[in-house]
This record gives sequence, C-alpha cells and structure tokens, in this order.
Amino acid sequence: MTESDGISTIGIGLDDGYAFTKVALPDGRLLAIPSRARVGSAQMTWLNGSQPKVFEYETDGTRFAVGEVDGEPTHFDGYPASGLNRAIVQHALLEAGLAGRSVHAISGLPVGSYYLKDGSRRAEAIEGKRKSLLRTVTPQDQRLPASVAFHEVIPEALAAWYDHVIEEDDGDARLVDERLAAPVAVVDIGGRTTDFVVVADQAVRHGASGSLRCGLLDVQRQVGEGIRARHDLDELSDRAIHAAIETGAVRLFGKPHDVADLVREARHHLLERLHAETQRQLGRGAELERVLFVGGGSVALAEGIRDWFPNQVIAPHPAFANARGMLKYLRYVCQEAGGG
Repeated sequence: MTESDGISTIGIGLDDGYAFTKVALPDGRLLAIPSRARVGSAQMTWLNGSQPKVFEYETDGTRFAVGEVDGEPTHFDGYPASGLNRAIVQHALLEAGLAGRSVHAISGLPVGSYYLKDGSRRAEAIEGKRKSLLRTVTPQDQRLPASVAFHEVIPEALAAWYDHVIEEDDGDARLVDERLAAPVAVVDIGGRTTDFVVVADQAVRHGASGSLRCGLLDVQRQVGEGIRARHDLDELSDRAIHAAIETGAVRLFGKPHDVADLVREARHHLLERLHAETQRQLGRGAELERVLFVGGGSVALAEGIRDWFPNQVIAPHPAFANARGMLKYLRYVCQEAGGG
C-alpha cells in the first residue's frame, strides 16, 4: 500500500493542523500552507493578469474559498472531519503538484483526541477523520483533483517518534536500535494543541501522555484582541495579525503601529502555560533519554523553551517532524502490516 500502484499513485505524510497544513513527499519535498479557508465563493476578480491567490473547492454540496482569505476558525472539535478541512487539504495537495494523482495518506489526530486516558482508542473520532478525506473534493477551476484512495490516522506526536527512530538513506530505511529502546518524550507544540507522548520499549506510557488545548493560535488570538482594544477596531484580518506577530508592528489607517509589547506578552503567557503543563507531565525528565521538541511552536518559541530540560533537543525542521514521520509510517510500517 505504501508504494505506487502505478505512475499516478503517490504516498504522502499529511499533517493537517489547525494553523498550518504540511505535506511530506517521497522525493524529499516539504510543503506548508496556512489552514485558512471560509465557506462561500472567493468574491474576487484578479486584475492585470495577476495570479489568483484564492481558490474555490466544492465538497458535499458546499463551496469553500481557500488561500489568502480571512478564514473561519479551525479550532473547533469537528474540524478534522469537516468540509473546511477537506478543502484546505485538497488545496495543499494541488499546491504540492498532485493534481490528477491517486494519493495514499497518513494523517494524525492530537494524542488526546486519539486515545482515552486508559490507552483505548477513540474509534469513532478516528474513523470519522479517516473516512472524511476519502470524500470527493472538486476544484472549481480547470485543475484535476487529487483523490485520496487510502487514508490511515495515527497520533500526531507519535508520528514524530517514528521520524526519530526510522532513518532513511538513499531510499532504504533502518530502525535505530538505541532509539527504539530508550525512553523518549515528544513535546509537539502546534496551533490549537500541545501534545505529550512518552515512548519506552516501543510502548506508549499513557500516564505521561496527553494533550493540552494550548498552542500558537492562542498567541494570535491574544494579539488580535489586544490590537483591536488598543485601536478601537471591530475587526482585524488574520493576515494583519500574523504580520503583527512576525514583525511586531501593524499597519492601520496607512501608518505603522508598534505592537511588540502585545506580542511579547502573548508569547510569555503561552510559555508559562506550556512550561507548567510540561513539568506536570514529565517532571524533570531525569529518566528520559531525550525530550524531543517538535511542531511549529518549537520554532516560534525556540528561545523560550531552550533550557527546560538538560537532555532536550529540537528536531531538525521541527514543524515537519510529524509529516515526515507519517510518510515513514506509510512507507515502512504499513508495508509490514500489509497496508494497514
């Protein structure tokens, strides 16, 4: 199932997060797009031959505009199995050059959405997401859709563990024995959630694993609220808030305004929550061989998390650790299991 059934079939790792959707491809390419879309048509006309930046898709009779739009919130419980999610994923697949291709995909759910605390699986949520991406999504232009023919769902932070223990070299893979046996904690700082997974002797320790509903979207929300209150605004676009977080300034009424203090405060609040929960879940991490930080938050908050554990490390290209691990799972683990 992990290898091509023909020239048109391709396997991918798909980390369809609440803030960004990331795709890992077999040729080593990594692609990320904002998880930004809204119900309805684009309502835009592109002038002077400019390239469209908003694209329309239809699924289950509903049309979505995806791209540089003021998107609807993705941080709701039903998002992983929603039409909004399917439209964004389809856009990511087409941006990755997969128009007209049959896709075999592994995606994920937050640890707390995948497992109950006793370690049993949340079968209904998992199956709901698995089936959702198999549904048809049709681009409303001349492009052919990418068709998801096979889809399996795994815990997101556990995907980063697969990325950690499976090494690839010229198309061959090997399990790194010393990493398989060693107790490792994965801390995955994402958009809506931060996941914790402890794996030892190839078993998940559920007592030290779980999810905290807290992530980079909390910074975006707090900064947006602060700017609107300071400047008495009813609305502020997602793109303006994102730019403010990146640059520490926002342009309003034709002039730049410094909001670096709001960004610092929001990041400080997020770091305080994450640090407290990480200590609660992992303690001092003395018996862990390694604490592996992954996710987009590990990039954005790198300076603030750099000294939480003496045995910690930030994964290479941490925002793509889950997507890479999902692809490795598809290519090597599913293959051993006969495709799932």
